[in-house]
Amino acid sequence: MTSRPGREQTDDRGLFRGRHETPEENADRRWSELMQEIRVAQTGVQILFGFLLTVVFTTRFPELRSADRTIYVITVSLGAAATGALIGPVSFHRLVAGRRIKPHAVVWASRLTFIGLLLLLATLASALLLVLRVATQASYVPWLVSGLVAWYLLCWFVLPLWVRRRYTNPHDDGDEGKDGG
Repeated sequence: MTSRPGREQTDDRGLFRGRHETPEENADRRWSELMQEIRVAQTGVQILFGFLLTVVFTTRFPELRSADRTIYVITVSLGAAATGALIGPVSFHRLVAGRRIKPHAVVWASRLTFIGLLLLLATLASALLLVLRVATQASYVPWLVSGLVAWYLLCWFVLPLWVRRRYTNPHDDGDEGKDGG
């Protein structure tokens, strides 16, 4: 086993073996990493949600077909839910700060973030469906949106899970790869 900077350990095959840190250090690091990740997602979902809220006030909105209005309502609802889930960890931290339960807070905040990402995926799919239907009225739109959703799934979930499986030591019982890790 070899040591890397930051007290990380690897085995003979170069597989990550974990860090030598206290539970408090681990929770602090995991929380910090999670907050950095959430900042990226929060910004995107807030901008998207803000634009979605203004659509109803445009002059073209009354001309939308009933199906497109339904898609709009679903999209705004999904955007609101995604915003709530991705901002939730910030409120969570504020309400539990100083209670010495950070490891638990990290797990729950991580779960909220994952749900927020799923809701963001659904919001993007719904928004793309609406915009492309209104812009083109083409029959291929659902197929195009399905392809884009598949791309998001590949980038956001399939590839990271494949890398995690490929490069994680099966005998490692550390918290990396679990909720918040």
